[in-house]
Amino acid sequence: MENQPFKPKPLLNKSELRQIKRSRTRIEGKKIITDDVRKLKSLKVTPDLSAGEAVHYYREPIWIEYYIPKESRFAYETKYLFIRLFDPVPTEEDSDKELQKAIAGRHIVDLWKFSQESEENKKLIFSSYQNTLGMLETVSQIYWNYRETKNPEELKTACYLVEALMKYEPTLASLQKFRDYSIYNLNFLIRLLNQTKQEFSLEDATVSLLIKRRNETWERENFVEDEDFDLLSALFFEQAFPNRGAQELNSDDLLYL
Repeated sequence: MENQPFKPKPLLNKSELRQIKRSRTRIEGKKIITDDVRKLKSLKVTPDLSAGEAVHYYREPIWIEYYIPKESRFAYETKYLFIRLFDPVPTEEDSDKELQKAIAGRHIVDLWKFSQESEENKKLIFSSYQNTLGMLETVSQIYWNYRETKNPEELKTACYLVEALMKYEPTLASLQKFRDYSIYNLNFLIRLLNQTKQEFSLEDATVSLLIKRRNETWERENFVEDEDFDLLSALFFEQAFPNRGAQELNSDDLLYL
């Protein structure tokens, strides 16, 4: 069998590439005229959400540039992509028991606290997270301190640490005891930050993950298509990852300046 040349997997899936095609955004640094300026201008700055509903969304600012032929100028606006948060659904497997406890108790999945409950637990956590134990401990301390004091100042730090910890997954501990704990904790802290009206911003890769999880749920549940979300998420991807995945677009699909 001949060795096949390595081909890196595109960051964008075919659905997201189709979104970029439809939106006619900038690809690989080249500016592209949108085929529907009125659509871009008509996008709401924020969707119609109540305060209670907005808690369950992550808000990502999107910078929009479009050309107005009649005025021979470019216009610039900032609008917001609201990404619905979807939590992992626990199963009856052992790897989801801690997640079930966290959901029932309405708290984070606390790996540091788990490690303090028995010598066996400590061995599992310390061997799996030997380079990130300090991060786990800090997240635990910040969260439980917030529960006691209701002071939200350090919640952003906890959220960013959870975001960083996601890069070290999966581990033996997460495979055995904490499946999907990191996305659950991330969603949990995003909601807390929203509730306490804290301004924060996640990394592009994390936002991409939230979009993918939202899109997967939308497709699985057969929800009504949201054209505004599709366009704004396409704009996010081209701004965040301008040189990834664009090679799969046909030149005929784009109208360059």
